[in-house]
Amino acid sequence: MAKEDSIVREKVETNSREVLQEPPLYKVLLHNDDYTTMDFVVMILQTVFSKNTEEATRIMLNVHHQGIGIAGIYTREIAETKIAVVHQMARQHQFPLRCSLEKDC
Repeated sequence: MAKEDSIVREKVETNSREVLQEPPLYKVLLHNDDYTTMDFVVMILQTVFSKNTEEATRIMLNVHHQGIGIAGIYTREIAETKIAVVHQMARQHQFPLRCSLEKDC
């Protein structure tokens, strides 16, 4: 009976040692264009990416001056969903705002 207990205990210990791997993260990038207003980009950052006014303005200025800005870092499914929401909102407001996905290092 003691031998059976040690076998069961050994199997339990082996299973508990398995390490769960975190899913890879992706950057959601906003791209600059000549038509989308700065106010709209700030509104997108606040509503879709839950940024406060100060952070949304900082990211919007990065987009405006550097051509690209990081809206957030998420798992792939969440990032893809946020990109789809941004594109839908941009179409509704007739702006060509573009988002893309880039694997975070």
